[in-house]
Amino acid sequence: MATLTDDTPVTTGGSPRLAAGVGFAVLSSMSFGLSGSLAKGLLDAGWSAAAAVTVRVLVAAVVLAVPAALSLRGRWSLLRRNAGVVVAYGVVAVAGCQLAYFNAVTHMQVSVALLIEYTAPVAVIAWMWLRHGHRPGVLTAVGAAVAALGLVLVLDLVSGADLSPVGVAWALGAMAGAATYFILSANESNGLPPLALAGSGLALGAVALLLAGLVGLVPMHASTARVSYDVGSAPFWLPLLGLGVVTAAIAYVSGIAASRRLGSRLASFVALLEVLFALLFAWLFLGELPRLVQVLGGLLVLAGVVVVKLGERRTTAPV
Repeated sequence: MATLTDDTPVTTGGSPRLAAGVGFAVLSSMSFGLSGSLAKGLLDAGWSAAAAVTVRVLVAAVVLAVPAALSLRGRWSLLRRNAGVVVAYGVVAVAGCQLAYFNAVTHMQVSVALLIEYTAPVAVIAWMWLRHGHRPGVLTAVGAAVAALGLVLVLDLVSGADLSPVGVAWALGAMAGAATYFILSANESNGLPPLALAGSGLALGAVALLLAGLVGLVPMHASTARVSYDVGSAPFWLPLLGLGVVTAAIAYVSGIAASRRLGSRLASFVALLEVLFALLFAWLFLGELPRLVQVLGGLLVLAGVVVVKLGERRTTAPV
């Protein structure tokens, strides 16, 4: 038997479920990786982070409304029974995470904000230990230490570079939201189809953001000015459409499908590809390149999480 509790044990040997999970994870990573670059152009054109996130989540909710309803096949009671899961997914994993990330990229480079956010796999390990008593081994602890060292370099603390504390705080908030996303997405026991969870969560996230904007908790500023990128300019609605359809609707549905096939731990590891895609898109769209010390730090973060995952696979091997 396996010592995993929430995660479905992943079989080896070319399992179709494993292959499909990896494929969904890559698609999700590539889709999510585009979000920072598209959003950065909107923010520079006068959009507030809250407004950009709200439109993104609202467009995705509209796109998924009919498919999500059809996936339930009349089983509306599933939503009532899992109201807590849907609320946590919509408010924390969707609205909170993306609002924090978009606020982070207003204060720092997309690549650096994303590298901080993607220390989330270590947070997933900690949650599984505290919640389910799955104590990490020595290899896991070593990996966490390597990732922590990498984070110091990513933040460029050694050279004393000026890095916005506000941006770091927002990026850490995005990390907490991402960890919540992986944990909730991997849970198949609630019976919610991926489309239903994504659609209902995005709809609730959109409502939460709209209410926050109406009462003045978050600033809502929009602009119809053209949005500029290194590759050229575009009408404002085009990056908004890309954010909603590609980086939200497609990204969240494929991410849930990946997590349910791979489990939250392995899915969060494969999702690190988002960092690489984000670096590529930030270079293509924004001309952003991180400092050499930050690149080294990013590699250490990735290496540390890989070691964490190796430690987790060892401690969760069938016995």
